This record gives sequence, structure tokens and C-alpha cells, in this order.
Amino acid sequence: MHLKLLVSCLILLSACGPLLAQTAAPQPDPEGILHRLADRAREVKAQVQNVGEVVLGIAGTYYEDHLQPVADSYAQWASSLKSSVWEKIQTTIDNYMPFKATTQTDQLP
Repeated sequence: MHLKLLVSCLILLSACGPLLAQTAAPQPDPEGILHRLADRAREVKAQVQNVGEVVLGIAGTYYEDHLQPVADSYAQWASSLKSSVWEKIQTTIDNYMPFKATTQTDQLP
């Protein structure tokens, strides 16, 4: 069994050997390859930047349409809550002053 496999591989190799020898591998031009790689890298960079701009545009539009109205309402609610709490604190402090003079004679010298 192994002998048949070995013989068939040898026959195939002897038949394909001359064909492989006839097709010479192209000799790469190192300088040309580097230029082509640099050009390709520039093209890919430009494509990635274009895709990035599109994605940012879509994200910005989504934010303006869906997230900003919700976020603005919460920001407004928090601002009004802060203002009302601050007013309550100021009122409490103003009313708490135990030494607050009510008339000219009540003032301390």
C-alpha cells in the first residue's frame, strides 16, 4: 500500500517537475514594492478617515435627535432642583440668625 503511494508520488513529481522549473518566480522590485505599499497605506488611511467622518456624522445626528432632548430635560430638572434647594437653605439661614436685630435699640454696640 505504501509502495503504491510512493510510486504514484514519484511519477507525479517527475511529471510536474519540468512544469515547475519552466515557470520562473517573478523577481520583486523592493523599491517598487515599498512605493506600492506606501500608496496603498495612504489609500487605506483616506478610506478610514472618510468612514470615521461618516460614523461621527451619524452619531452626532443620533445624539441630536434622540439623546439631547432627554439629557436636556434632566439637566433642566437638576438645575431647577439645585436652585430650589439653594433658596431653601438661604431662607433657613436668614430665619435662623438668633442675634438678628429687629430695631435700632436691639443692635449690639
